[in-house]
Amino acid sequence: METNPADEKLQVMSLDAVISAYRRYAGIYDVLFGPIMHPGRKRIVDALQCHPGDNILEVGVGTGLSLPLYSSSVRVTGIDVSREMLEVARRRVARELLPQVEAILEMDAQRMTFPDARFDKVVAMYVVSVVPDPKQMVAEMRRVCKPGGEILIVNHFRSRNPVLGAMEGLLAPFSRQAGFRPNLDMAEFLADTGLTVEETRGTNLFGYWKILRCRNT
Repeated sequence: METNPADEKLQVMSLDAVISAYRRYAGIYDVLFGPIMHPGRKRIVDALQCHPGDNILEVGVGTGLSLPLYSSSVRVTGIDVSREMLEVARRRVARELLPQVEAILEMDAQRMTFPDARFDKVVAMYVVSVVPDPKQMVAEMRRVCKPGGEILIVNHFRSRNPVLGAMEGLLAPFSRQAGFRPNLDMAEFLADTGLTVEETRGTNLFGYWKILRCRNT
């Protein structure tokens, strides 16, 4: 099936579009996406199998819904491009007294300012289909993760069900307005990023989202 170049152009995300979308979501994000995506957050933090003193980076930390799930014995840095979402996250950290949170920073995941091999583990929750360039984001995640460290991703990828996949394709032209790409293909994503996946599992409602455990080889 041929792709209309005009349709492809509509699917391109921009950083400004992402920031604008999540400025709108900031005040209601926890209500809209808190409970339905909580199982994925819980499972991915459990899957990290953290050890005391582990230095963890969470990319796209948003409003910080996952932060209370980390053990108080680790150090967590969260980054996001949305200032409004980060304000909610900082209030959460102050309200819940979370000693594991070392820093909450406004930063573009595609151009991180951290030195190489800074973190033991890097996590991206529901952010791969949000960034304009997932390949560049993963390259940065690999750069700041220690060699042999773990990279864990939880995200929605295009469904292999013909009906659901078609619906996701129809929603793709509205990516800019929605603030995420609904038809990101997992096989293409893995081929583009070169990630070494050690485990894949479904999570959340009907296993519609996928958890990828990867080794930073």
